[in-house]
Amino acid sequence: MPHLLLCGHGYLGQAISRDFLAAGWEVTALSRSGDDGSLACDLSSAEDVSSLNVQPDFIVHCASSGRGGPEAYRAVYLGGCRHLLDRFPGVPLLFTSSTSVYAQVDGSEVTEESPAEPDRETGKTLRETEDLVLSRGGIVARLSGIYGPQRSVILKKFLSGEAVIEEDGRRYLNQIYRDDASAAILCISSHLSTHRSQLFNLSDSRSLTQRECYESLSSIFSRPLPPTGPRDPDRKRGWTHKRVSNAKLRSLGWEPRFPSFLDAVIAIAPTL
Repeated sequence: MPHLLLCGHGYLGQAISRDFLAAGWEVTALSRSGDDGSLACDLSSAEDVSSLNVQPDFIVHCASSGRGGPEAYRAVYLGGCRHLLDRFPGVPLLFTSSTSVYAQVDGSEVTEESPAEPDRETGKTLRETEDLVLSRGGIVARLSGIYGPQRSVILKKFLSGEAVIEEDGRRYLNQIYRDDASAAILCISSHLSTHRSQLFNLSDSRSLTQRECYESLSSIFSRPLPPTGPRDPDRKRGWTHKRVSNAKLRSLGWEPRFPSFLDAVIAIAPTL
């Protein structure tokens, strides 16, 4: 029975644990608090990580920075991955990064070969962590915005009347359903012998402009279109405008259950 060391047991981590267990893996989950059947471990602590008494075949780092700023990013992501790589040399580690590292603003399609040059300090830390993981034979999964049961910022704001269409609504939205992201990571785990030191975009199959998204939601839920307003330059993930390609991931045999955010909204709306 292969053994997964799952570092992070939150919204995405719990789905990963469920899917790997169903696929016949043994799973040891870590979280800072040790809640929900996970072991308490502070990834930013070299001492905590060095004391782990497990022998994993695969490691997934999907821990959260706890809404922290640049210092928390460096501690949890860069420090956490370095500690894990040092503690388990040779064991493939998958780091869940973000498509926010693509800073394109021209609406172009971005693939794993596209420049990823974020201008924010947090994005630069993600890139530094990616480079570390790739240099040590690991895998980087760049995730678009995660949504799913009990979680969708876009749909929640639309239904509450708080949504705003920025400028002309041309900005592309790139998202991925939580369970599709988990299934993608399980798919990648079956290709570890041939896909070390690889990047993968985890995104659904159809980017939507903000205007197209809200016009569709208005039609689906019979609600008025949100008002227009200025762009938000302080968005957590930065203001970018690009279409994230998932072609490389699909070439491994993965297909999203929900190819587009609009395919899922009826199912998740009652859970919000």
